[in-house]
Amino acid sequence: MIARAVKLRELAAVEEGIHDVDTEIEVVEERAVPIPNQMVVAREWHGTKTLWTAALERRNLPVMSDVKSAEIRRWKCVCAYDGTGFTGWQSQAGGRAVQDVIEARLAEILESAVRIYGSGRTDAGVHARGQVFHFDAAWPHGADRLCKALRCGLPGTIQIRSARVVAADFHSRVQATRKRYVYHVQLGEADPFTKPFCVEMFRPLDFAAMAAAAAVLRGQHDFRAFTALNGTERENTVRTVSRLDIARRGRRLQITAEAEGFLYKMVRSLVGALLAVGEGRLTPARVQEILDAKERTALVKTAPPQGLFLDRVFYS
Repeated sequence: MIARAVKLRELAAVEEGIHDVDTEIEVVEERAVPIPNQMVVAREWHGTKTLWTAALERRNLPVMSDVKSAEIRRWKCVCAYDGTGFTGWQSQAGGRAVQDVIEARLAEILESAVRIYGSGRTDAGVHARGQVFHFDAAWPHGADRLCKALRCGLPGTIQIRSARVVAADFHSRVQATRKRYVYHVQLGEADPFTKPFCVEMFRPLDFAAMAAAAAVLRGQHDFRAFTALNGTERENTVRTVSRLDIARRGRRLQITAEAEGFLYKMVRSLVGALLAVGEGRLTPARVQEILDAKERTALVKTAPPQGLFLDRVFYS
C-alpha cells in the first residue's frame, strides 16, 4: 500500500524506526511501508484512509472507528493461567493480578477502560484452567476475532480459551452454581516441567485413611475450621461439598473438590487436612472432631498454592 500523508496511531516494529505511537509524520515521496504482522489500530485522517487502515481492511482486521460505533454487549470469557508470577486473580494495589493484565489488554483494544468481573478469586500462586469472567464492551467483530485480539497482547501465562456474547444480566460470580478445584500431588520428586504445578510428598501416604477423612468432609457442614477467615468476619461458613475424592495415577495424586462455593483458602485447608491424615498426623476421627468444633486449629495446615487449579465453573 502507498500513501502520501498518514497518521500512525499504533506501531509495533516499523522498519522506519518510529516507536512513538502518537507521532505524526509526512511521507514526502510515495513509498511502501512494511506492515507488522499483528493487530494494530488505525483511524482515518483528512478523509483519506491511512496506510494502516487500508492494511487492516485488507487483512480483515478491525478498525477502531468500527469498534466505537458498535452496540455495547456483555461478553463471557473463559481463561486459563499459570498463577506462579501473579498476586492472584483479583486486582489489588501494588500487585500484579491476572485481572489487571487482562483489563490492560482490553483497554488497548477498545481504547477505553474496561472492568472485568471474575467468577471468584484465586490466591497468589494458584492456577486456573477454567476461570470465567464477563465485561461490557462495544465489539462488532465476533468472538473469534476478540479472542485473537486478546491473545496477541497477553503474556504466554494467560490464555483466553473462549468468548461469547451472553444476556445483559449474566454475572459470572452471582450466577455460578458450582465450582470444581483440582489439587495435584507428586509422590516423590517431580520433574522440572511439573514441579511448578504440584506439591511433592516424600513420605508414604495412607490412601484408605485419606478416603475415610474425605467422606467425613463431604456434605453440608459449617467449615469455619477449614477457612482462613479471621475472627472479625461474619460470613456464613456453611457450605455443601458435593464432591471430595482422591485418585491415584502412578506417582501422581489428584484431589478433586466441588461445591456451590468455597470459603477463603478452604480448598487448600481441606487438602492440608487430607495430607495430614495420609501422613498419620491426623485421623479421620480427629478430622470429624475438628469439623464439629468449628474452630481453626494449628493441626489444619493450608496446603501450598502451586498444586491448586480452578478447573471449571458451572452455570445452569
